Amino acid sequence: MSDFDWVYTEKVKDHFINPRNVMEDEGAFAPDGRGVVGNIKCGDQMLMAIKVKDDTITDCKWKTYGCASAIASTSMLSEMVKGMSLEKAYSIKPPDIVKELGALPEHKIHCSVLGDRALRAAIEDYYTKSGQEDKILREKAVVVCQCMNVTDKDIERAVRDGAHTFEELQYRTKISTVCGQCRGKAEELLHEYVHLFGD
Repeated sequence: MSDFDWVYTEKVKDHFINPRNVMEDEGAFAPDGRGVVGNIKCGDQMLMAIKVKDDTITDCKWKTYGCASAIASTSMLSEMVKGMSLEKAYSIKPPDIVKELGALPEHKIHCSVLGDRALRAAIEDYYTKSGQEDKILREKAVVVCQCMNVTDKDIERAVRDGAHTFEELQYRTKISTVCGQCRGKAEELLHEYVHLFGD
């Protein structure tokens, strides 16, 4: 138990043991936007559902198949976005969630990536349903890994945050952990971004 106490902050443990806003009954929630990312084949899948009024998130529910860090990260994210504008919530990134949690072990940072992607997917679903598709930032990112919905921007961000090997990239993004067909393209981009942004 001492190892657990040393590795995780009290806030992470609290959100894992007492997760907030878990989706108990999806049929009863009736979301305005819904996003699902990840793949159950690799053990991580995330659903986020939001209610929106006047371009503000009024409620957020989620469920996941994932580890303690994934549960804590998503619980924290669901609290962060309540009362937040869609525009601001759309720009949340994993480091923002980790900062709110106080920290995550380096090898668990990748567990925070599903929540922000599922949230973006839910917001994009809302934008599509409400006729605001012009707000979706499709043109700014290219999906490299279809299974895990990892974009070139996600790879760039991971490199800027310190990922310099393919293994480090996988830890941070979960890229190429399902079918593996994207590995060649992912490695090309990794080398390019390390050259551009690496130490």
